Amino acid sequence: MITRRDVLKTIPVLAGSALATSCGYTLAGRGSFLPDYIRTIAIPLFQNRTPYLTAELLFTERVRVEFQSRGRYSVQPAEPGADAIVRGDIVGFNASPVGFNDGQLASRYRFTVAVGVKFDDVKQQKTLWENPALSYSDEYDLTSRTSLGLDATAFLEQERVAIDRLANDFARSVVSAILEAF
Repeated sequence: MITRRDVLKTIPVLAGSALATSCGYTLAGRGSFLPDYIRTIAIPLFQNRTPYLTAELLFTERVRVEFQSRGRYSVQPAEPGADAIVRGDIVGFNASPVGFNDGQLASRYRFTVAVGVKFDDVKQQKTLWENPALSYSDEYDLTSRTSLGLDATAFLEQERVAIDRLANDFARSVVSAILEAF
């Protein structure tokens, strides 16, 4: 025999199930407008038109990893056999002082990267998304100084950390823009 207590216990479970299956909401940043036939995405090595050696390796790899983390796509470095292609062109890096200490020495820098990105549908032979002038910035403090001023090793290390953060932010933003068509 079903008691009133049993019915009252099951109402919240049934209501939650009904809402979860019918609400239509998904986690932000995980949707995709891409055609269903796009399963394999080629991401060849980005072009690097800057003096920062290996920047193309870092930015390309971060975009590959971000696409793979979405779980729907196979990512490859070569174009043959791909359903879509992401091409990138790193066109500028800039480090500029934005903060100074009492001795008028730079104590904080803004690091900016400019990248052009294009996402092409191979089957339809058309561009699905493109932004030729993406710009990302990050600031970091210079923390290690000698009696003569800035320690060059510390500056280079902090610069590497800034580029690494820029590459992560860039990859997340670009992949979300491509998949969600913003």
